[in-house]
Amino acid sequence: MAEEKTFLIKIITPERVFYEGTAIMAEFNTSEGEIGVYAGHIPLTVILKPGVLTLTEESGKKKAALHTGFAEILPDQISILAEAAEWPGEIDIKRAEAAQKRAEERLQAHSPDTDMARAETALLRAVARIEALR
Repeated sequence: MAEEKTFLIKIITPERVFYEGTAIMAEFNTSEGEIGVYAGHIPLTVILKPGVLTLTEESGKKKAALHTGFAEILPDQISILAEAAEWPGEIDIKRAEAAQKRAEERLQAHSPDTDMARAETALLRAVARIEALR
């Protein structure tokens, strides 16, 4: 019965295989909004947006900061290719808060030489890191 309610999930970043295991549910942000995935989900490919990844395993929940990338969702597995993924223990809160402040200042300044899309993404990454620690 456990096999019917769980699915395989693999999260790969350029540096490492971040996670490989089974889960009951995975929640993460996409370009279309937050998504929750259970076993048996319809096949879907989505673009990731920076945010908190929550994995519900039989032993409990795990959180991580998940950055941009793609996810392929199949009824029995999810494959995530992400630019970066970080467990809470890998996140430096002071650095994340400083990055959030810098990104907010860039967005508020509206300087013509500021890449606004890049500043927005930096802000989302910083907030994801901070939220993963909560």
